[in-house]
Amino acid sequence: MDKFALLALLNAKPGKEDEVEKFLKSAQPLAEKETATSTWYAVKLGPGRFGIFDTFKDEAGRNAHLTGEIAKALFAKAEDLFSDKPQVEKLEILASKK
Repeated sequence: MDKFALLALLNAKPGKEDEVEKFLKSAQPLAEKETATSTWYAVKLGPGRFGIFDTFKDEAGRNAHLTGEIAKALFAKAEDLFSDKPQVEKLEILASKK
């Protein structure tokens, strides 16, 4: 069972919602290449609100993701796409169902 996760909460700048959706969808192939990332989801939480949720077997995998290509792209585009800095939370998974 994966025990580690990340949750990134993203608020699109007004008028940038479609761009954020396209950006998140474009990150999926990068997530596929991350062998230490067990699951990866890009989600829409509501109008202008988005998130990324991913899980990992260990802390090393989570840290690799935090320094990987998706994270680099996310923070490189943050000022242009988001109304505030992406909020990234490190989570501990207590229970899950597959």
